[in-house]
Amino acid sequence: MKKLMFFLAFFVPGVAMAAGSGYPLDKAPIDLTDKASLQRGAQLFMNYCLGCHSMQYQRYQRSFQDLGIPDDIGQEYLQFTGEKVSDYITRAMPEESAATWFGAAPPDLTLVARVRGEDWIYTYLRTFYADDSRPFGVNNKVFPDVGMPHVLQSLQGVPHEAYEEVMVDGEMVKRGIGLKADGSGSMSEAEYDQAIADIVNFLEYTGEPSKLESHKIGKWVLAFILVLFVFVYLLKKEYWREVH
Repeated sequence: MKKLMFFLAFFVPGVAMAAGSGYPLDKAPIDLTDKASLQRGAQLFMNYCLGCHSMQYQRYQRSFQDLGIPDDIGQEYLQFTGEKVSDYITRAMPEESAATWFGAAPPDLTLVARVRGEDWIYTYLRTFYADDSRPFGVNNKVFPDVGMPHVLQSLQGVPHEAYEEVMVDGEMVKRGIGLKADGSGSMSEAEYDQAIADIVNFLEYTGEPSKLESHKIGKWVLAFILVLFVFVYLLKKEYWREVH
């Protein structure tokens, strides 16, 4: 039953919402035309996420081609376990071990952006916070009691809930003002937010790789329609010139 709920929470939208806390989502700055962002997102995913999560419906070579990464460069810097460039992107962790450590194998993330939505992922990855009561020492505002460590903690640092004291009806009370990292990470807050945006951008791409080509073709289609409109308009004037 525990495995079933873990799977449903990641892949069935209705259950996913029920598993959440109603935490307000931030808008993810998605831009599939930003190849540099997509490349950075791919690098971050391969370095920090691929150990546990796979992309079994996406090939390395397809990603390299779409993102403008030469195959030899991709193999050297984005493939770490000797796979062929034509192989699917699969995790290094054996499924049996993952199920033992986490209670269920971490889900495949090829389509996670289409299931969860980019805003959900963007907010989720930015709202881990320290919680000693949890097995991995962290909790999450978007997905309370999630069974996942904060794998990007070395980048962000350790986030804690921050408070300020305010006067209410003559009494000083503490009011939450969000999450603040302790400064132990290698990135500033702005740099970390950009890193998360890059990862989400990459996940949005893998959810529907054809979008990159569709956007490119769409520009030519619009240009064709515009030119065709001019000729159709001139033809219409010619036909109606002597009609009164």
